[in-house]
Amino acid sequence: MGIFKRIKTIAKADINQLLDGMEDPIAMLNEYTREMEKEMANAQKALSRQIFAENKQAALILETKNIVEKRNRQAKLAVEHEEDSIAKLAIQEKLLHEKQLSLYQQQYDAIQGQTQLLKEKVSELLEIYYELQNKKVLLASRVNVAQSIKQIQNTTASFQTETIARGVARAEERILLMEAEVQAGSHLVNPLAQHEASFRNYVNEEELNRELDKLKGEKESLFKSE
Repeated sequence: MGIFKRIKTIAKADINQLLDGMEDPIAMLNEYTREMEKEMANAQKALSRQIFAENKQAALILETKNIVEKRNRQAKLAVEHEEDSIAKLAIQEKLLHEKQLSLYQQQYDAIQGQTQLLKEKVSELLEIYYELQNKKVLLASRVNVAQSIKQIQNTTASFQTETIARGVARAEERILLMEAEVQAGSHLVNPLAQHEASFRNYVNEEELNRELDKLKGEKESLFKSE
């Protein structure tokens, strides 16, 4: 079964080892899939030819059996009519076709064995094909994950530690500056507010005496009127 030679190699090989060093492992798996599909098509053609040969051999056996039975009837009929010469010819044809029938039957058995073997190989090929398809799906997922991790690692490696540290320090300085501005604003506003409050609460001696004299004058005016 030469059509299975390459497939046998693929079936027994470790897929992971075959992928070592490959730049595009999925492309390699796709190539294996295409090769297997070609071999499956060839196997299907071979199986079709084998089944055709088996059916043809079966038809030949049936035809030979009919001839044997026909010559047997002819021989019996000739004997009944006492036609020995015709009976001998019929018997001779019968024996000849019986020998051919035996040979045809042996060939048919051999063909059936080959057909069965070919069917088993085709089934094995299909099983390998489906296994490869399943592996391809799994490995495609693994490749995707590996590529994503590799990309993340490359991105992470592209950042320099010192650059990040300087950036963090600058951010911290900006925050400290903002906090200092807030504190400075608080100190600036409070004294002014206190001064304004003190100014509003301050009453000088002159104002106080003027109001007191005003009240006394109002009192004297009240007494005089009485």
